[in-house]
Amino acid sequence: MRGLVMSSEKFFQLKETMKIKRGFAVPLFSAVASLWLSGCVSVPAEKTLPSTSPAEVGELRAGSGYLNGYLPRAALPSSLKLLPPPPANGSAEQAADDAAQRAAKPMRGTPRWEVAARDVVLKFPAAADTFSCALDLPIAEAATPHLNMLLRRTLADAGLATYAAKDHYKRTRPFAQLKEPTCSPAEEKHLSTDGSYPSGHAALGWAWALVLSQIAPERTDALLARGYAFGQSRVVCNVHWQSDVDAGRTMGAAAVARLQSDATFTAQLAAAKAEVARARAKGEKSTLNCAAEAAALSAK
Repeated sequence: MRGLVMSSEKFFQLKETMKIKRGFAVPLFSAVASLWLSGCVSVPAEKTLPSTSPAEVGELRAGSGYLNGYLPRAALPSSLKLLPPPPANGSAEQAADDAAQRAAKPMRGTPRWEVAARDVVLKFPAAADTFSCALDLPIAEAATPHLNMLLRRTLADAGLATYAAKDHYKRTRPFAQLKEPTCSPAEEKHLSTDGSYPSGHAALGWAWALVLSQIAPERTDALLARGYAFGQSRVVCNVHWQSDVDAGRTMGAAAVARLQSDATFTAQLAAAKAEVARARAKGEKSTLNCAAEAAALSAK
């Protein structure tokens, strides 16, 4: 009895159908009617949605502010298996990295440098603003809880997917090798001991862009452009080589591909899409200075 569920609408549709057929149908309808009226057949409850509570989802490390991803570590794509080794010293690939690093130097101290400094921040609620202009909507825990949670959890999945190669190769970062400044001096001590290849920021930025494009396909170009720029911010900031960023995007895409088969992720994605649709219907827009961001990101 517990598994037999029928709404009132279906109940009366069945009644009308049974009026046409006599004999066996009449007692069958009577039996179903008695079950429904006695409470054994109930109206289905609303489908349970994934949690939007940080306390329920839990942190990767207590007090870190970074939430658990959707995937267990063992299910993450392996950067060590998917990526080639980083460029060797003296190679043509390293020469290309050196050239990209030199090309980014003129951006130091410019509005583009300031955007790169903001892109360093991965803690929420500040990080929720990263894609607000590209999405053309505000993103916040109160207004769009499923969208906010989707970004917080995919951050972990994409970022952690880079660590097998990071820990194996332990590539030196450009600022440490060249003894030059970064846009995030407070993080330099930590970054100097953290492998450069591949870029975790680039991975999660590209993952965010891909996920948001699923939610708002009409904004795909703007979202992917912002995700690309988010990765390039690491070169501008002088904390990653260009090949680190390129490899990071590969891992971000790999993480998103794997997430498509996770039921909790896909349910939260659908809920986030509904939130965005409601916000669009209300005429909501990003409240940031998007013209200034666009101008900064267009600088060469």
